[in-house]
Amino acid sequence: MLKLTLLGILLVPLLLNAKSNTQTIGDALLLAIPLTAYGTTLYLDDKEGQTQLYKSFGSTLAITEALKYSVREKRPDTNEKDSFPSAHTSLTFSGATFIHKRYGVKYALVPYLGAIYTGYSRVHSHRHHTQDVLAGAILGMASSWYFTTRYKNIDIMPIGDTAYQGIQLAYTW
Repeated sequence: MLKLTLLGILLVPLLLNAKSNTQTIGDALLLAIPLTAYGTTLYLDDKEGQTQLYKSFGSTLAITEALKYSVREKRPDTNEKDSFPSAHTSLTFSGATFIHKRYGVKYALVPYLGAIYTGYSRVHSHRHHTQDVLAGAILGMASSWYFTTRYKNIDIMPIGDTAYQGIQLAYTW
């Protein structure tokens, strides 16, 4: 609970500096999506998932920051040269993709919509160029896809064509 309180305190200045409702919602999703992923690992007592989330989220953050300060692309709204890639987008897509890969796509639909909205909010508020957002999304997705495995090694997928419909159950050991 202390961690959530500290994150809430850190979020206040971010939300107060937002220029529009669109930007405010995007800023809130920056925390909501990764916290949802982390909260799910806590709720399920999924220690392996927590470790995988730390790796995917940490590598996403590290690579994003390294690129920001090596590429030095100017932001559309200021003279700051830390536009590429969008950290908001990379981190929200990292969280959404973690949920998708670990627990299934049906649980990730709302987080993916939130991540897409976050990317939109960054372009709409003139904080990023479209390529910054696309690169952030790809980076976040790739990192979580690389570090994350299915929960309890069970994969259930719908299958079907015109002659057959059903589910496929796979267990990896």
